[in-house]
Amino acid sequence: MKVFITRRIPEIGLNKIAMAADIDLWEEQLPPPRAELLRRIAGCHGVLTLLTETVDAEFFDAAGEQLKVVSNFAVGYNNIDVAEATRRGVRIGNTPGVLTDATADMAVTLMLTAARRIVESVDDVRAGKWKTWEPLGYIGQDLIGRTLGIVGMGRIGTAVARRCHFGWQMNILYHDRHTNEEAERELNARQVSLDELLTQSDFVSIHTDLNETTRGMFHAGAFEKMKPTAIFVNTARGPIHCESDLAEALRSGQIFAAGLDVTDPEPIAPDSPLLALPNCTVCPHIASATVASRNGMAEIAADNLIAGLRGEPLRCPVN
Repeated sequence: MKVFITRRIPEIGLNKIAMAADIDLWEEQLPPPRAELLRRIAGCHGVLTLLTETVDAEFFDAAGEQLKVVSNFAVGYNNIDVAEATRRGVRIGNTPGVLTDATADMAVTLMLTAARRIVESVDDVRAGKWKTWEPLGYIGQDLIGRTLGIVGMGRIGTAVARRCHFGWQMNILYHDRHTNEEAERELNARQVSLDELLTQSDFVSIHTDLNETTRGMFHAGAFEKMKPTAIFVNTARGPIHCESDLAEALRSGQIFAAGLDVTDPEPIAPDSPLLALPNCTVCPHIASATVASRNGMAEIAADNLIAGLRGEPLRCPVN
């Protein structure tokens, strides 16, 4: 069996795959160019992809009819045409669960960082602008007893809500197509409309998947409904917020601050207006970047790939 792996993943996953298949590994830091990707997957029985690879009809045509499985090294799979894969009998796997805590921790980190103006103050220290203790200097927002609005109350959203409720006695609102009865019992969370969540929340944290209903969900109209003291945090997918509208909301004081682990595009453009704003923290999509999470993702991705090659049920199937 021949497999193509589109980027180097932790050794624990590569070693597993190496015992089950012949590996063609893309060693470069940047993703393979499209033409090179299509050339390298030709004749492969399995492919391990990242979110940077578009897996569509052209991809399947290039791979050939012997392709059995595509294992995505991510929880999300908006880069994959799942319906087309299913039509062609190609199994798709993802890596849920193992990055829940790491991503929840990152969301809370961004909440604290944005609320307490950490990046702005650290930048001033490094630039030699810190002259004395100032009674009115770098005043931020409190977390204790405030209201957190979660958009997408799945595993990660619930983990964030749990940390904030028990850590800072925060009130929890959530907007989701499905009712999360466990969160309502445990955290006294309340399911509300998006409008109510926006107007009532002091912190708004995004944990929904990217689809046609969530793409561009946070636009100028949404930011206008938020409090001027509100913090916006996105650790889900960049296209869920509109960059120019968020920048204007931050610049005008419509909202207090934002913390982003995801952008659109990725990496963010060097001339993005968000990077010039002291009240916006942008990280390079590192929510899952812990030893345990990345090793866990590598193991699941490897297990999915190997199971697909063998015609066995995937550990974490998408289709």
